[in-house]
Amino acid sequence: MVQEQNQFKVAEVEVSYKSNYNITERPKINSSRDAYKVLMQHWHLGKIELLEEFKVILLNNSNRVLGIVDISTGGVQGTLADAKIIFSVALKTNSSKIILAHNHPSSNTNPSEADKKLTQKLTEGGKLLDIEVCDHLIVTNYSYYSFADDGMI
Repeated sequence: MVQEQNQFKVAEVEVSYKSNYNITERPKINSSRDAYKVLMQHWHLGKIELLEEFKVILLNNSNRVLGIVDISTGGVQGTLADAKIIFSVALKTNSSKIILAHNHPSSNTNPSEADKKLTQKLTEGGKLLDIEVCDHLIVTNYSYYSFADDGMI
């Protein structure tokens, strides 16, 4: 009988928060340029023109970087950015804000229709969770495109 009761027990997510760093020593993002610089320190530059990758900068309410998370790595023409994964990481790290980022191996920084739809979807999802999507950067070795700078967020 005990085994039957445990069979239907609901799995739980256990949450705790303990940082192992001084937040004032973390970079502060004040512009898309700041975000690009931080991303380029984290990006594997040997792959930036080969594979598309999606990353998220996690921020606190003061725009201090809590971390950068690798969401996915795809092929030459795309990668998957799963909203569930993005927001579960943001929630688990107690992030107040996020900056989305991915590269275009072609070095073309113009956003595709899929990029625009994803940005809108994640921005709306963030509103429901009180997690601000501050920007979405499309990066290359030498330049970037910012949805926020272009008025798209």
